[in-house]
Amino acid sequence: MLAAQVMRTTGPDGVETREIDGPVGGPGQVLIDVHSVGVAFPDLLLSKGLYQLKPELPFTLGADLAGVVVADAGEFRAGQRVAAVMPYGGAATRVAVPLGSVFALPDSMSFDEGAALPMNYLTAEFVLQERAGLRPGETVLVHGAAGGVGTATIQVAKALGARTIAVTSTEGKGLFAKAAGADDVVSLDGFKDAVLDLTGGRGVDVVVDVVGGDVFTDSLRALASQGRLMVVGFASGQGIPEVRVNRLLLNNVDVRGAGWGAHAMTHPGYFAEQWARLLPMIESGVVRPPIGATYDLADYARALIDLDERRALGKLVVHVR
Repeated sequence: MLAAQVMRTTGPDGVETREIDGPVGGPGQVLIDVHSVGVAFPDLLLSKGLYQLKPELPFTLGADLAGVVVADAGEFRAGQRVAAVMPYGGAATRVAVPLGSVFALPDSMSFDEGAALPMNYLTAEFVLQERAGLRPGETVLVHGAAGGVGTATIQVAKALGARTIAVTSTEGKGLFAKAAGADDVVSLDGFKDAVLDLTGGRGVDVVVDVVGGDVFTDSLRALASQGRLMVVGFASGQGIPEVRVNRLLLNNVDVRGAGWGAHAMTHPGYFAEQWARLLPMIESGVVRPPIGATYDLADYARALIDLDERRALGKLVVHVR
């Protein structure tokens, strides 16, 4: 079968689409014929050897996927449409996935949308509900709001009854975030003052930060009393910010880590619990993953380059068949 594999940890130029042996599958696994694969920031880090996971070379990329079940397994039946999530290994013609990481795909969702759901939307649900304790009527500020996690955060926050303010670096990205559901959009340059203006000087209840770097301090300053800054990632590449804890004390604010993968992987059944909470949001129409661009499997490296060069809007999806 075909798979997009990292042959050298030199970034996208070390990724090749090649023939490999297909999986056999076993007890506790679901064999899936893959139709679409989502491209995520961890894929880019894996291709550069910079992710916390260090698979032995060569290895197959792809964390999010959607396709059709090959043979009955557990609650799933042959021919059933499903989505699934893996640490890596999904960008292949056929995959074997643990039962607990496979989800029935609603009929209203295409394979592309299914491949855009698991990592980004389960991350957003974990960040907002599990870690931030978001309440209806609160306001959420979203950095990197036109990206995959950003648009997912906007939509999940809206489904939970929150107001959303998107922070973007260009007008085009701002329009994309607005189309994804953001109530307000502000420019990255001067975002703190713009946010305070929008909230009547109060600030926001939650900041979701996938960017890190220079935005961190002003994100703290944009928090209302008892606000929570959620540390999700460091996509800016500007390094890991530090905080003076006196800021937390004086303003009654929190900085909280939100590592979805580390939590989900150590809590059996957690993926299924999250998916059950996500389904009503999908059925309501609030959650609808925006697909920024699609690629053929042979062009997986090009998708990584677009992600690396910050051209990605929403979720990038690779077509396997």
